[in-house]
Amino acid sequence: MLEKLFKLTEHNTNIKREIVAGITTFLTMAYIIFVNPAMLADAGMDHGAVFVATCIAAAIGCFIMGFLANYPIALAPGMGLNAFFTYTVVLDMGYSWQVALGGVFISGVVFILLSLFSIREWIINSIPQALRFGIAAGIGLFLALIALKNAGIVVDSPATLVTLGNITALEPILAALGLFLIVGLASKGINGSVMLSILIITAIGLLIGNIDYQGIISLPPSVMPTFMQLDIAGALEVGMLSVIFAFLFVDLFDTSGTLIAVAQRGNLLAKDGTLPRLDKALLADSTATVAGSMLGTSTTTSYVESTSGVAAGGRTGLTAVVVGVLFLLAILFSPLAGMVPAYATAGPLFYVAVLMLSGLVNVDWDDLLDAVPVAVICITMPLTFSIANGIAFGFISYVAVRLFSGKVKTLNLSVVLLALLFIGKFAFYG
Repeated sequence: MLEKLFKLTEHNTNIKREIVAGITTFLTMAYIIFVNPAMLADAGMDHGAVFVATCIAAAIGCFIMGFLANYPIALAPGMGLNAFFTYTVVLDMGYSWQVALGGVFISGVVFILLSLFSIREWIINSIPQALRFGIAAGIGLFLALIALKNAGIVVDSPATLVTLGNITALEPILAALGLFLIVGLASKGINGSVMLSILIITAIGLLIGNIDYQGIISLPPSVMPTFMQLDIAGALEVGMLSVIFAFLFVDLFDTSGTLIAVAQRGNLLAKDGTLPRLDKALLADSTATVAGSMLGTSTTTSYVESTSGVAAGGRTGLTAVVVGVLFLLAILFSPLAGMVPAYATAGPLFYVAVLMLSGLVNVDWDDLLDAVPVAVICITMPLTFSIANGIAFGFISYVAVRLFSGKVKTLNLSVVLLALLFIGKFAFYG
């Protein structure tokens, strides 16, 4: 049955290898079951319900990816967009988390339509690479600022906006230790370095009495506090349009880039460099996003950590299915997730930020027409605490520098239209 479903022989693999690959991928991305509930809880959502929603949404995405697209690519609620969901849409813009979930739902439905009608290729090809690299790096800096804030290393200041916190306190020290542990373990090629760091820092907190012990395993908490609580009507307000666009835009490019990166690592691309069954892979991502919003979690996306499983020999969807099963089993560890403090997840957030900054090496910094928009995105995204603002300023500046440089012919219609839409949004809705 497994041979028929996943074509193991055709992909030169076997059941044992796929299981090992699935376990490897899960270990490298399982940190999300600790980070995502903690982050969305800051938006006022029930921690236990989000924990269950995170695991189930990840499992749904992995199962669809495995059975439908037959790729060794795992999915889970994405880093960056979960921070945008909480700290920008809810805490800064003042929308309820129910409305924010409605925005995630709408973005997922639009993503499904783009996948079904093959519009995604036109969108992907029409957006300049410099903006894509800038957006990824900007999200990385956004996460880094959140990590420093959660660790108490950076605090607010009425005089200078931000300033250095009390770095001799317990929380900043343990947060820094968590980051150093990740780097040390990862440099030795140890899978699951991020998750191990979270567990070690949490254990230290327990030993010194900074955390109250709540247990390790128990029956899953109820998902009902967040299940079907999304407010779709509220998400259709004009002010939410840029938020929905940000959810969709980042997910679209993040997923497309991840799929190509993992496929290249596993030699899964066709001879012409395209990815077979791309429509099915994207459908898995968008469907999981819709399902996740109904359950009570932010945008679900493909994880580049899947490359670790591919490196371990994973070549088929069986790898993704194994990851999905492990996410379902992880539901039993809700007490452990509830004990993880903010400073234990600060290190992993900063580590992910570093990984996302790597795309800046591909930017031509000698070309000001590319360098300026990228810099604008990277600076404004964290300082305005908004992925949507960073994207908007990036498109506007990309068009503006070419307009004032007499390089109008290098612009395409879609970029100009998006820039005009963003200008209109700021002019009329702030």
